Amino acid sequence: MLLADMHIHTTWSDGRLSIAEVVDLFGRSGHDVIAITDHVVNSDNAIGRITHRFGLTLTKENFDSYRAEIDSQAERAWNEYRMIVIAGAELTQNRFRRSSSAHVLALDIDDYVSAEGSVEEMLVRANDAGAVVVACHPHAQSDWFANTFYLWNRRSEVAKAIHLWELACRWDLFPPVARHRMPYIGNSDFHDRPHLYAWKTLLPCERNVADVVRTLKRGKGLAVTRLEPSAELEIVPGFAIAAVTA
Repeated sequence: MLLADMHIHTTWSDGRLSIAEVVDLFGRSGHDVIAITDHVVNSDNAIGRITHRFGLTLTKENFDSYRAEIDSQAERAWNEYRMIVIAGAELTQNRFRRSSSAHVLALDIDDYVSAEGSVEEMLVRANDAGAVVVACHPHAQSDWFANTFYLWNRRSEVAKAIHLWELACRWDLFPPVARHRMPYIGNSDFHDRPHLYAWKTLLPCERNVADVVRTLKRGKGLAVTRLEPSAELEIVPGFAIAAVTA
C-alpha cells in the first residue's frame, strides 16, 4: 500500500510552502505519492474576481509555468525520495450560498482546465482532460464557512462524472459518503506544515504514475488513515521533519 495525499496547495495559490518545500516535507516524512492541486478559481462572480485580484489562483497564462515546476520537482522527488508527484488543480467555484459552492480536484492533467461556467460544465472539462475527478469536502465541515454542498446535493446527477468523493479531508470525516457507499479517498487539503498529519489515502498499487491513476479511477481497495507525529518529532518553520509514524 502506497501512502498518498492527493490534495496539496502551494504558494502558486493559497498555500504557505513552495512546491520544492512541499516535496521535501512529504518526501522526508515517508509519503509515496502526492498531488499538487493549486486552485483554479472561476472569475464569473464577485468572490472569484476578488480571488483573482489577490493572485490566489492559477490562470491560463501561468499554468504552463506551474506545470513545468511540478515536472522539475517531480523528477527531484523521484531521485531523492522515490516519491511520485502528480500534477493537478482544484477547480473552485465559491458562492455566497454554500449549497451553490463546489470544489473538484482534477488529477493528472497536462493542460489548463477552466473553472468557468456551471459546475456541470466544469466537470465535463475535467473529464475531457482525462483527469481523475474528485469531489472535495462534499459534506459539512468544522469550518462552516468553507462548506461546499453543490455536488453532494446533486450526487445522483453528477456521480458518473466523479471518480472519487472525499470521505475524509483535513480533520473532518464525512459519514454520509460512507453510508451512501460512494467511492472514496482521504486527503489533507494541505496548506501548511501542521496539515501533514491530516487524513491520507493508502493505495493498493505499484509505484508508478500509470498504476496510481488507474487505481484512483477504479476506486477499489483504497483505505484512509491519519498520521500521528512521534513524540520526538516537531514541525519547525523552515525545517522539514525526518520521519512520521502511522
